[in-house]
Amino acid sequence: MNQARTPSRRRLARVALVQALYQRQLNPAPCAEIAEQFHADPERLAGADRAFFDRLWQGLCPQMDALDPEIAAVLTERRWEDGVNPVERAILRLAAYELRHQLDTPYRVILNEAIELDKSFGSEQGHRFINAVLDRLAAQWRAAE
Repeated sequence: MNQARTPSRRRLARVALVQALYQRQLNPAPCAEIAEQFHADPERLAGADRAFFDRLWQGLCPQMDALDPEIAAVLTERRWEDGVNPVERAILRLAAYELRHQLDTPYRVILNEAIELDKSFGSEQGHRFINAVLDRLAAQWRAAE
């Protein structure tokens, strides 16, 4: 009998981070306010690694404006401003931040997590786009790996 695996606490934190990024795109609000909303609602971080969520959110949220042009620079088949849907944009921002700043996480783990997030929440073939973009970023930022 094949049982579905329970998502890891970090995967659940990444799901919440994508939701927080998506929320911020639709309703721009201060980073701290969005974090408060997630902590105030028991469902939003249920089972998630809260410390991991907080660490990544506190680093990522203020870095988005700096990350966006770096992501946009490696896009070949779409434009960042109007060709990347909000879910994929959120996933790419999270994964790009991890690639750039979370050097203790192997890049293959980051790519796999991003692809799985897109398979769950993104467009039908979006995971291929996510993989291609993150491969390009990893080649620049994690060439030694």
